Amino acid sequence: MDYVKPNQVIESIATAGVNKSQLSISHILIKAMLAGALLGYATTLAFTGATQTGLDIVGALIFPTGFVMTLLLNLELVTGSFAVLPVARFRKKIPISSIAHNFTWAFIGNLAGSLIYAALYVITITYFGNIDESIMIQKLIAVAESKTLDYKAIGMDGMVVVFVKAMLCNFMVTLGVVMNATSTSTFGKIAAMWIPIFIFFAQGFEHAVVNMFVIPAGMMVGADVNLADWWVWNQIPVTIGNFVSGFLFVALALHVVTREKKEKV
Repeated sequence: MDYVKPNQVIESIATAGVNKSQLSISHILIKAMLAGALLGYATTLAFTGATQTGLDIVGALIFPTGFVMTLLLNLELVTGSFAVLPVARFRKKIPISSIAHNFTWAFIGNLAGSLIYAALYVITITYFGNIDESIMIQKLIAVAESKTLDYKAIGMDGMVVVFVKAMLCNFMVTLGVVMNATSTSTFGKIAAMWIPIFIFFAQGFEHAVVNMFVIPAGMMVGADVNLADWWVWNQIPVTIGNFVSGFLFVALALHVVTREKKEKV
């Protein structure tokens, strides 16, 4: 059997947090840029599947490909680290300064990789600016505007909505990171990770790194969204919401329950 029990899983997550805290800035940036690009690839593939079939659920089934590649290659996804590094801190394996260091450079790297992929992808779907109308262009515009302007239109209520959707999203994303450690086989890891990532994407929740690609890509092809719309009405509250849920619902919760189990044995 390749199943790993929860208490062992959380110990391995803590060890992974230690390893992440020891990475150099250059390694964090490179690994994070690759992760950002892979999630961009997965997003455009998901949109392709959804537009070709007319079924968004198809896109949700496809999207976890990027997450799976990211974790199997041990790359840096800041939203996943929102649970991994706090677990290491709870187990007194790393200082708080190491958490801030990793989060900062992973965020920058994810953003850079996402923007590079966005620019390259826009070149392909616009034929280097020679086409301004296609199904995929309209999809990117619609998604970018819905992720910003729809929240802006209802003011603070919209801010609450985007924050909650970000919390619901990263509960599943960080759970996907944990599920990766529940198996010692590659197939088992893929199957375990696929489930929570499918759940978040199928329901249209808000993921900071996905949005680092899809909103600027939409802006590049004509979405009526400016930088303030992107950061104020999505990127900043989504990043904070992603952190809160990863920290509370996964890192803290699983640390507590596995610690108590260990103490009772």
